[in-house]
Amino acid sequence: MTLAQRPGNLRPARSGSSPPSPAPTRVPAQLNLVSRNGTRRPMHRTRPPAAPRSSPAPRPSPAEAAPPALLVVAHGSRDPQALRTVLALLDRVRDLRPGLDVRLGHIELNQPLLPDTLDGLRGADAVLVPLLLGRGHHVKHDLPAAAAAAPSVRTRIAAPLGPHPLLVEALYGRLVEAGWDPADEGGRRAAVVLAAAGSRDPDSAQDTRRTARMLAERLGGVPVVPAYASAATPTVPAALRALAARGRHRTFIASYFTAPGRFASAAASAAPRTAAVPLGAHPAMARLLLHRYDQALSATAPSEMVSLLASA
Repeated sequence: MTLAQRPGNLRPARSGSSPPSPAPTRVPAQLNLVSRNGTRRPMHRTRPPAAPRSSPAPRPSPAEAAPPALLVVAHGSRDPQALRTVLALLDRVRDLRPGLDVRLGHIELNQPLLPDTLDGLRGADAVLVPLLLGRGHHVKHDLPAAAAAAPSVRTRIAAPLGPHPLLVEALYGRLVEAGWDPADEGGRRAAVVLAAAGSRDPDSAQDTRRTARMLAERLGGVPVVPAYASAATPTVPAALRALAARGRHRTFIASYFTAPGRFASAAASAAPRTAAVPLGAHPAMARLLLHRYDQALSATAPSEMVSLLASA
């Protein structure tokens, strides 16, 4: 996917990608939860007391200035639960870092779109943190294009969320919720399929395989096989059949998705038992978003940012 030249529009540009969709899905009940500039709508609005005219507040020094905004970039989904899940995750981030300006922008399908959120940050600093799990097309092309199209915002782009031990912590927690028994760890009948969206980018597939290895270590050596809902092989049903042929009949599906959506539902439908829910608003996900934000701020030169993306 690439960004159109006009702010607020995105259009597909590659063959084999997800089919183009019409205008972003608008769900009134959801849109009431988030403003066009990417901020959470407050439940109550109060007017702060006016400062005395005789003693105006001093201007903050550069060291006291507000930190850059954390702009979480989600993909977007037609599933009505996706936006609510992402907003719950952002609320966790705000709880962990009170006072930080946390905003949301979508690549497609949901409001607010990323260009609209950037437009609301004119003259400010922002760190774009992808709510994406690997180094796919969106991270490499769409986010840099959106940042370049908003020259009035001083932006940095953080590394994608994966691979990282905090992701493994969230995956493990979701598996336990779905019925994973620690007694299965190291057993000869248990196995896990790490169900991911899929990408034609080899770096994205490499990141998913690395996460699968890390999760296998967390599970005491139980096989974890990456499988994909699109664009790559094996599919989730094919991975399940291959594991069964090896005598691994107690299989679980770990949903390597940030929020509910079409791909997550398709993966869950193939599960022989209850599939783990997407990563969603797991506490480890909120900590990871802040970690990527801090990591991007610590990079002092563009070359360091490139290194972050390459070693995500």
